[in-house]
Amino acid sequence: MTQSISKKKERTTLSAGDWEQQALVLIAEKGIRAVAVESLAIRMGVTKGSFYWHFQNRDSLLEQSLIRWEKHDAANLQTSLSAIDDPRERLRSFFRRSGREQLTHNVYSSLCNASDHPQVEPLLERVAERRMKHIEKAFEEIGFDPQQASHRARLTYSAYLGFLQLQQQHQTPSLSSEEFEAYMTHVIATLIPEK
Repeated sequence: MTQSISKKKERTTLSAGDWEQQALVLIAEKGIRAVAVESLAIRMGVTKGSFYWHFQNRDSLLEQSLIRWEKHDAANLQTSLSAIDDPRERLRSFFRRSGREQLTHNVYSSLCNASDHPQVEPLLERVAERRMKHIEKAFEEIGFDPQQASHRARLTYSAYLGFLQLQQQHQTPSLSSEEFEAYMTHVIATLIPEK
């Protein structure tokens, strides 16, 4: 009797979103290949039965987790970049975001390391294309012709990806340090021309 009450409680207290969020945390920490139903259940302090209430298998959890992450990334991009009128400020905001939304950037770094995974490759392509379009548009609004804007967008995005890679290797300044702020200021001044 106690066991069935416990299982019923798991079903009502843990949502699919809880499982997806914990899968994303695990992806950020250890990579996509580390996501396993049993290890997630242990981390969450529940039985595997709770998982199967929401998902058919690990692949369906991964799919839904990645969809959740992509929607969050797209919404974040829309609100944090598209809402800024000044294109230079929009580009500065893009770089400054690398010090915030730590989970989002750590998930992205881990996904980049698993780019050959069949569920990850198309996601990375969509996310990169969406981000690059926003960056390219900002450079066009500054006054660059489409080809120059495209090149600058690629360079800007490459700097962002390189920063994420260096973070994984612990080769960047602490995100809360003055050194990080100085680094960000330098990157912004180098890539984003003044008026």
